[in-house]
Amino acid sequence: MIWEQSNRFDPRAVAIADRHYNRQKPGTNQFVPPGSNVVFMTPDERALWVTICQEHVRHAWPGAWVNSLFRNEGAGLSSALIREAVAATRALWPAVPDAGIITFVDGSKIRRKRDPGRCYRKAGWRHVGFTQERRLYVFQQLPAEMPDPEMPTLGLWRHSTA
Repeated sequence: MIWEQSNRFDPRAVAIADRHYNRQKPGTNQFVPPGSNVVFMTPDERALWVTICQEHVRHAWPGAWVNSLFRNEGAGLSSALIREAVAATRALWPAVPDAGIITFVDGSKIRRKRDPGRCYRKAGWRHVGFTQERRLYVFQQLPAEMPDPEMPTLGLWRHSTA
């Protein structure tokens, strides 16, 4: 397991989040929307993952966990990092919702590729539609398709966040 557990206020994670296209207020001391969340970062501080669980949503997949941020700046193969992040999320949140986990990808904001969300597809996710307002790609992984749970490293206590 490469992922270490972090938190929404970790300044090392904030720096990575500030470089993600969906960051709404770069420079603020936290980067995770309201609700329950898990934050993972690689030990080399080159990748960041956030899963959130929100009760009130405005999308067609209510109840699903949402991968609200994934940024890989060279920490390894993105599809492998995604699989491990889902496994780590499952280890911390064993009650997987029937709708599984989803993510939204803005095809206009990512590096031009053959198909937006390719790393998610390679990690076992499926393209299930688009959001109505912004036409974001939606990818989903159902519980039966998810990797087995695996605990992340408790990196939060290894590093000083002061």
